Amino acid sequence: MSSKDWEIHNHSGSKRVIVTKELPGTLWRRRLTQAGCKIEVCISEDVLTVADIKAAIGTHCDAALGQLTEAWGDELFAALKAAGGTAYSNVAVGYNNVDVEAATKHGIPVGNTPGVLTETTAQMAVALTFAAARRTGEAERFLRAGKFKGWLMTLFLGELLWRKTVGIVGAGRIGAAYARMMVEGHKMNLIYHDLYPNQDLENYIAAYAEFLKSQGEAPVYCKRAESLEEVLQQADCISIHTVLDDSTHHLINQENLALMKENAILVNTSRGPVVDEAALVAHCQSHPNFRAGLDVFEDEPAMKPGLVDLENVVIVPHIASATRWTREGMATLAAGNVVGLLLGYPAWNQPDILPFLAEETPKAAPSIINAKELGIPLFAG
Repeated sequence: MSSKDWEIHNHSGSKRVIVTKELPGTLWRRRLTQAGCKIEVCISEDVLTVADIKAAIGTHCDAALGQLTEAWGDELFAALKAAGGTAYSNVAVGYNNVDVEAATKHGIPVGNTPGVLTETTAQMAVALTFAAARRTGEAERFLRAGKFKGWLMTLFLGELLWRKTVGIVGAGRIGAAYARMMVEGHKMNLIYHDLYPNQDLENYIAAYAEFLKSQGEAPVYCKRAESLEEVLQQADCISIHTVLDDSTHHLINQENLALMKENAILVNTSRGPVVDEAALVAHCQSHPNFRAGLDVFEDEPAMKPGLVDLENVVIVPHIASATRWTREGMATLAAGNVVGLLLGYPAWNQPDILPFLAEETPKAAPSIINAKELGIPLFAG
């Protein structure tokens, strides 16, 4: 990768920070500049290899901002440490691409960007749910191909989700936000599966049910399922919001797909390998009334053979967090992690990270995954 693929900001900065992909907005760059950083940004659209990143780190590098598409493991953290690096931040809330143990071994704090993706990602899951339910992708392709000859009673009949049952797998922040959008917006009952009860979500749905009754409408209900199978069997649409680890790899497989209703809708905005993509292709081929909406893929950016040809699957290129506010917020938080670490600030320990998106921010690093392991003190207020 040549020097032409890199753009430099604040040449006079005393601390060298590499950024492996262009980032939206300007606040993140101002944060680094104000902290005295020379910022080197890769402007190539290609995904950087480990060798590319090692070359960019070179013999002197104070910190790095990396992407979910890059493998940050022992080799890169060793190189960053050897170059004098003391900070790394993933420009993502997830960090499956990061070997946090390796980073900790080399004394490198790892940051991420929670708290700004919740509603945006949940909104995309809702969009995929209804795009699949109402067959909008099929209908648009039909129309653009000049096949529309006039209104027909039988043209692209989809599914009405009003007052049906929505299922979520993983009731964390994003899963709970999706659930509320579906319950409030479409008066759906909710069934969810999670290792732990989400009492706040259950209380919220219970309060909404009381409100509906006060308006003379039928209430909704929320139920925590003891098993994944219960959700799959009962829900009319199911959205995946779980983490990716050994226990969730291919969680949605051939056997579990077979438990779902013939006309069910499966949505995945979490991580591609949670769904056995080859099994999903086979299931959608043999069950034409089954539908899916996917933002992530098992071998991203590649897709399993046959997926792209399926009319009953809506596919988008990993854009669940792609609103301007969210992506700029992610960049700002990632920069804030690096700035906080380079300036010796403590780690933030409050659930609300929105103060870090303002012009004046707390003197803390917004989100450091391995702060405890590295003995980084917590923000005292």
